[in-house]
Amino acid sequence: MSKFRKFVTFGPMLLLLLGVALSFADPQQFLTAVSAANSWILKHFSDAFNWASFAFVVTIAGVWFSKLGAMKIGGADAQPLLSKWNWFAITLCTTIAIGILFWATAEPLYHFHQPPSLSGIEPASLAAQKFAMSSLFMHWTITPYAIYSIPSLAFALAYYNLGKSFSLAGPISLVVGQNAATRGRHIIDAVAVFSLVAGLSATLGVGVLSISSGIADAFGVQASAPIMAFVVIAIVAAFTVSSVSGLMNGIRLLSDWNVRFFIVLCAVVVVVGPAGKMLAFGLQGVGDFVLEFLPRSIGEGATADKVWAYSWTTFYWANWMAWAPVTALFLGRIAKGYTVRQFILFNLVLPSTFAVVWMSIFGASAIEMDKASGLLWASLQSEGPERVVYAFFSQLPGAAVWPFAFILLSFVCFVTAADSNTEAVASICLKDDEHQEIADEDKQKSIQALKISWAVIIGATAWIMVSFSGVDGVRMLSNLGGLPALFIILFMNAALILMATRKFHLLKK
Repeated sequence: MSKFRKFVTFGPMLLLLLGVALSFADPQQFLTAVSAANSWILKHFSDAFNWASFAFVVTIAGVWFSKLGAMKIGGADAQPLLSKWNWFAITLCTTIAIGILFWATAEPLYHFHQPPSLSGIEPASLAAQKFAMSSLFMHWTITPYAIYSIPSLAFALAYYNLGKSFSLAGPISLVVGQNAATRGRHIIDAVAVFSLVAGLSATLGVGVLSISSGIADAFGVQASAPIMAFVVIAIVAAFTVSSVSGLMNGIRLLSDWNVRFFIVLCAVVVVVGPAGKMLAFGLQGVGDFVLEFLPRSIGEGATADKVWAYSWTTFYWANWMAWAPVTALFLGRIAKGYTVRQFILFNLVLPSTFAVVWMSIFGASAIEMDKASGLLWASLQSEGPERVVYAFFSQLPGAAVWPFAFILLSFVCFVTAADSNTEAVASICLKDDEHQEIADEDKQKSIQALKISWAVIIGATAWIMVSFSGVDGVRMLSNLGGLPALFIILFMNAALILMATRKFHLLKK
């Protein structure tokens, strides 16, 4: 165990198990307590989340046009670890792919039927339709990817071009000094690891519920604890096999399949769905998104309705921030050999464009279907957001086939996300000297052992939650990590600005 950073490894592990135990002992009381804490954070720091998120967009745009944009990550002689296609696929599947899979059909229905009360928008109206689409773009495109890109790029440059440690404290040391960063790095890394693994456990739990429900419907049985256990075991086993094959094989192959499945599914829905409506709704939503981006980013417009914003926009920013720091270590590590400008293209511009296309296809189709029958909104109200996508596919030609296709896509999607995110967690749990000095084969064995350990813990946590106590409490517990992550990313944002200006001369060219 000397290879592992004990506090960073076991601190989050014990805290996660404590959260599960409390959730199991009294689910309602636990959910009430963490929801109250989450509400307090959103109430008192909502402006900070909004302004910081907007600042990250501004910073990443500024870096694109700065002299730093031409800098190659790792220096002029650095060779890429991945092809451009694999890089794009892994980035997409590591960040928001799971979210767009489940929320593209459910979220627009919420906004269509329940727009902010202070907005004056009439529910289920043309204005509500436009608002629903623009809200999808607000929550799933530029800003989330800016939140991921800032710490990822700051870490990549600090690690490869400045020779800093494999830690979130690496780039932060440019702002606070090496001594302060060294003293605080174990706490910084441990908090970030906990937020990610708790969030991943809760997200896996939601996915297990959805996949199990799909299997139950397909075979005419009840979604029981044994079925959910089977799904968890299958997911953990699949990404354990993937992790053993290594980064250049497992994650790359899974991400490649995943994105190809996404493209095929998009093409099918375009062919059999209301293509004209998709284009019209998408263009209307993009136009409204562009016009409202600035006011909604700084807490005006729709986000001036604080009750609505706490449930949606601000909540999303806190959620993305809770996940971003540790994920940034993985995204930064695989960026070696490409320029900063290419990094922004493949980590923000292209994934955001894909999200716009995906949301236009599925969001617009869901609204149009619901306007015709009301079935999707009824399913959302009675069975929850995870079931909406099955109701959506039941309305398409060949309805008997799509649940199986979606189950397969969901399975691959969760395996990919779990594989890449636990890669990041395992890497940060290794001691710096082990990361730098032990042979690559030994280092990979250490990472694989940690990945498998975290896989089992996350899988068991997800199964316990969905079978006995529910996922909402641990999901809220993860979101609490958004507050410390806000300050972590702000420091990394400052570090990135320094690297583009006063510290530029220190970077390995």
